[in-house]
Amino acid sequence: MSHTLLVTSSPRGGDSLSTRFATEIAEGIQARAGGPLIVRDLAANPPPHIAPAYIQGRITSPGDRTSEQVEAVKVAQELVDELKVADVIVLGSGMINFGLPSQLKAWFDHVTWPGVTFGYGDTGPKGLLAGKKVYLVTATGGVFSEGAWAPFDFQTNYLLHLLGFIGLTDVEVVRVEGTVFGPDAAKAAIANTETAIKALLAKAA
Repeated sequence: MSHTLLVTSSPRGGDSLSTRFATEIAEGIQARAGGPLIVRDLAANPPPHIAPAYIQGRITSPGDRTSEQVEAVKVAQELVDELKVADVIVLGSGMINFGLPSQLKAWFDHVTWPGVTFGYGDTGPKGLLAGKKVYLVTATGGVFSEGAWAPFDFQTNYLLHLLGFIGLTDVEVVRVEGTVFGPDAAKAAIANTETAIKALLAKAA
């Protein structure tokens, strides 16, 4: 039995392919491994952008925090606790203006917490959330995995860096891309992703 955390972030609701396929992976893994599935929909319930109350509150001892700092840190602690308890994390991100959705960036700003999810040693920063499996689902209208637009994929590489910085280095990327080139291209892109997910879930079984 394992704990699975599903984090989605697309504002497109039911039309979101990143949410659709991330959910498919998370539910497939839960069906095979058992255990609880925690769902964190950042579009429906976006975390606030970080503010002075959080920045100061997280470095202030609990007894000395103001009420505003207590509330700000409470939000971050809840998100971090979900990460810590998870054995498997499935993350869905649809590209917006070449990068990740702002609500997903706000989530990372809360969970990237010095002394809690990463620390500093003699050799530099070290992630503290090792030993977890991550599936990263990225959706893009164009093709960014290769070709002329690959240098402009500021979503996937940045997400991989953020995950690795907090210790999440065992990451499998699932891309759904090329959906803006007409109905046939979109159908083919979705079919390719479905095939990749079937193979992924068979391997995870």
